[in-house]
Amino acid sequence: MRRRDFITLLGGAAASVTLPHAARAQQSMPVVGYLNIASSSGNAQFVAAFRQGLKDAGFVEGHDVAIEFRFAEGRIERMPAMAAELVGKPVRVIVTDTAGTPVAKAATSTIPIVFLTPGDPVRAGFVASFSRPAGNVTGVSFVNATIGSKRLELLRELVPGARTIALLMNPAFSTAELDLEDMQAAVQTMGLRVIVQRASNDSEIDAAFASFAQQRPDALLVLPDSYLTARRAYIVALEARHAIPAMHSPRDWVVSGGLVSYGSNTSNSYRQGGVYAGRILKGEKPADLPVVQPTKFELVINLKTARALGLEAPDKLLALADEVIE
Repeated sequence: MRRRDFITLLGGAAASVTLPHAARAQQSMPVVGYLNIASSSGNAQFVAAFRQGLKDAGFVEGHDVAIEFRFAEGRIERMPAMAAELVGKPVRVIVTDTAGTPVAKAATSTIPIVFLTPGDPVRAGFVASFSRPAGNVTGVSFVNATIGSKRLELLRELVPGARTIALLMNPAFSTAELDLEDMQAAVQTMGLRVIVQRASNDSEIDAAFASFAQQRPDALLVLPDSYLTARRAYIVALEARHAIPAMHSPRDWVVSGGLVSYGSNTSNSYRQGGVYAGRILKGEKPADLPVVQPTKFELVINLKTARALGLEAPDKLLALADEVIE
């Protein structure tokens, strides 16, 4: 046999040995399931933050962890099948939003679940308590719903003549009716009139704004919800079309053109979700990981939107703002 042929044969033999090892390494890589009601494009910055959290915990996608993404594109009815797919993989942990958490809980009682919710996870029934979650579920709460009164106060500073406040909420959100009761009480305590519209799909969102056009509220407050946040660009466009000053939860709404927001940083919450997923991959139990709560809330104002609505932001409010978008 010629030397060149021998080297070629030897190289082929080496490849036949190493490739199965590489394949086995790929197969042994832990897999994280990511289940979200949004679209992939509408969730891009949160996915980036989640990946950063995994990296902070020591896991880099494609190197020592794989991620299976499932986006429901706003259609909550698709989520049970998606959760079943992830459980069937099987994944080592499922990271999901408010809409996906009860679906994931129904799909598995053994695979760890890390939720990301703007609501109260205890009231929603996700966990037993913030400090001791119990079971296979823990996560990150933005606790946005509990600061509704503060949102209302800030909105009235921007729209001082407001007497009628509209509330837009998603009835499918786990704590929606409880959050609504809290907000209605806050509005009535201030002696204001309240208009409530419920929407869990685009046609209902359209109907809600058609009703606002007839009833002409002075301002709008959008209650925290992962589905409505996923549709924020659509809703913000309707707010502009109907010239309704609106208060939102995370800054992402204001970046999308909304008037004002007051809440925790959603991207940072998704990063913390990635950190928790990494800690679980390292062997920690969900029951031993207290629910993460925000320590800071951000006030963000969009001056361009304010000018379009004929509003002038008070200097006092601008001084309080963490971010002002020109």
